[in-house]
Amino acid sequence: MERFLDHFDGTSLDTGVWLPHYLPQWSSRAESAATYEVAGSELRLTIPVKQPLWCAGDHEPPLRVSGVQSGVSSHQQPFREGLAVKEAQPTHRGWTPEYGRVEVRARMELSPRSMASVWLAGIEDVPERSGEICLFEVFGEAPDAVGMGIKPFRDPALTWDFEAPRLGVDVREPHVYAAEWRPGRVDFLVDGEPIRAVEQAPAYPVQAMVALFDFPEKDGPADHVPAFCVDYVREDPL
Repeated sequence: MERFLDHFDGTSLDTGVWLPHYLPQWSSRAESAATYEVAGSELRLTIPVKQPLWCAGDHEPPLRVSGVQSGVSSHQQPFREGLAVKEAQPTHRGWTPEYGRVEVRARMELSPRSMASVWLAGIEDVPERSGEICLFEVFGEAPDAVGMGIKPFRDPALTWDFEAPRLGVDVREPHVYAAEWRPGRVDFLVDGEPIRAVEQAPAYPVQAMVALFDFPEKDGPADHVPAFCVDYVREDPL
């Protein structure tokens, strides 16, 4: 039996699990709010043309983002050294798995200037517990290349091991992206097919980050509204 399952049924987001903001500690909840709806048994993230920049004037390159995350605290995932918290956040732990099979079924509509990703980021109750399992990362400029792997950040026990193999999938159609996470190993799968294995893994709880990005400085249609539609998020024991 699954440990966690969200099918995004109904018309509202389960805010006991998901925070509809992207790293609000570095900006504010008002300025990091996602544009989203829950409809048709999907979480649908979009970035309208007039959505403002995230951390405008501070984050380089400029970006816009709509994301939800299953946990938050005030000092997680700083994007540069010396970054100051702008709006302190009460600690929230909606869903913080540790080992198991994490699976996401999703589709996306991207342009050459947008990207969609799901990653499992260490909860950073201490700075070293900050490693990341990138379940998938897709840039619209190369939509058949599905990035996956480990990003260490401030975890000295991990090393960078990330690849973006070209799988030839049409990401506009739903696909199942999964990571089987065991002590010292993560296996990555797409539609049930093993893609790659990494012989290292975070050894602490993580939170899920589900986000859609737009990079205004990249070439691409400025009037395109990217979309990232998630059918379900699931965790099963191994």
